[in-house]
Amino acid sequence: MSAATHSLCPSSSDASSSRGIANAMTVDVEDYFQVEAFASTINRKDWDHLPPRVERNTLRLLDIFAEAKVQATFFMLGWVAQRYPALMRRIVTDGHELASHGFGHRRVDSQSPDAFRADVRDAKQTLEDAGGVHVRGYRAPTFSIGRNSTWAHAILAEEGYRYSSSVYPLKHDLYGSPGAPQTAFAPLSGLIEVPLTTVRLLGIDVPASGGGFFRLYPYPLSRWLLTRANRVNRAPAIFYLHPWEIDPDPPRVKLPPATSFAHYFRLGGFRQRLETILRGASFAPMGDVLGLSPIAP
Repeated sequence: MSAATHSLCPSSSDASSSRGIANAMTVDVEDYFQVEAFASTINRKDWDHLPPRVERNTLRLLDIFAEAKVQATFFMLGWVAQRYPALMRRIVTDGHELASHGFGHRRVDSQSPDAFRADVRDAKQTLEDAGGVHVRGYRAPTFSIGRNSTWAHAILAEEGYRYSSSVYPLKHDLYGSPGAPQTAFAPLSGLIEVPLTTVRLLGIDVPASGGGFFRLYPYPLSRWLLTRANRVNRAPAIFYLHPWEIDPDPPRVKLPPATSFAHYFRLGGFRQRLETILRGASFAPMGDVLGLSPIAP
């Protein structure tokens, strides 16, 4: 994955503070039963028959961000936006950026180019209709733009997206693009790819982007990695989380032991960790961090 690099910098002094460089705060909005870890356990045909929790958990997140005076980018599933249009309007009203997570939470590398185009087009239209704003950003489910699916970037640009945050430059059992750039780059004219943040330590690319690793690591290590990424990569870090991670009583799904451990570990303390890092570091929406012009209705 070779392409021109792009300088990530705040668009205004509001994106920076005494806490340091402004990092991108992002939320991948999907319900608990839509995560990739459950794909072999929960049939997508059953999604509409399971008790939904995404709305109440996203509202909890909005309250947390409001208390911390932090704006974020919400990468929304079209599936969620279609069922909860009022939630889209609340996100926009609260000053957050609305972006696309695709429509049906299908991995990019499991779709044909035509199917992918239909998915991102439908998601963008659904989000724009519900939120009343232009949607510029996209994040692939399970960070599934990799070496065998780089064709997706051209489709995103053709469908009106300005940036993607779908590449994770490391090796993982579910995703990863080892050797990909660690900071923002332009895979083609008109589109910026903003990889999830890693830090190279002792020859290993260590995740420093939040998510499940934010729960697995001791908190001081997560905070140190964020600072280290800012200094070594000379760029803002990309932090992500899911609404189901702050659910005070998450439904339990039977999973293989290792998967169950990784998914449920420290969920009970996630909210406190999140509130702590919001106080200790500076965050802004992805569009602001990229220096894009304000979102127009």
